[in-house]
Amino acid sequence: MVMLAMMVAWALQAAAGGEGGEVVVRAPLPATPQTPATMVVEPVAMMIAAFDADGDGLVDRAELSDGVRRSFEAVDTAQSGRLRYIAFADWSERWLGDRNALPSPFEVDRDQDDQVSLDELQDHFSRLFARYDRSGDHRISRSELLTYRTAPIDAKGPTAGRPPVKPAPKSEKKRRPE
Repeated sequence: MVMLAMMVAWALQAAAGGEGGEVVVRAPLPATPQTPATMVVEPVAMMIAAFDADGDGLVDRAELSDGVRRSFEAVDTAQSGRLRYIAFADWSERWLGDRNALPSPFEVDRDQDDQVSLDELQDHFSRLFARYDRSGDHRISRSELLTYRTAPIDAKGPTAGRPPVKPAPKSEKKRRPE
């Protein structure tokens, strides 16, 4: 035990640069603004990527269908085959990361009966699959799930489509009497 204490004292002394040396503690560097993202992943795309059951980096329609079914059944604890909108928000929070993430129940609920069935959710994800499968090979790769952002962004989000901010009018200079 004494030996351990002597070794710790020696290590501290060596780190301090010898006896009576000064110990310098550096603070973290100041924060720099984050570079605007040029590639983003939508929450639903992250969910689809997680359905890659065989680990090949690709999601086919069977993996997608199985994943959607599992996610639905995990929230449909009553096994009713339908999720009311609040239960759909629970599904969204669990599988997409936020209760308000897209798709919304209003776009998934095709028959507008105020509940989402497994068939409606499968149908919606089938349309998403077709949208993401840009190569047409009936499999979705990670690169197909990326969204490229080309518009400039500021603190309020994308600036494309917003009118430019006009500078405030300059006040007229008072003229001196002649």
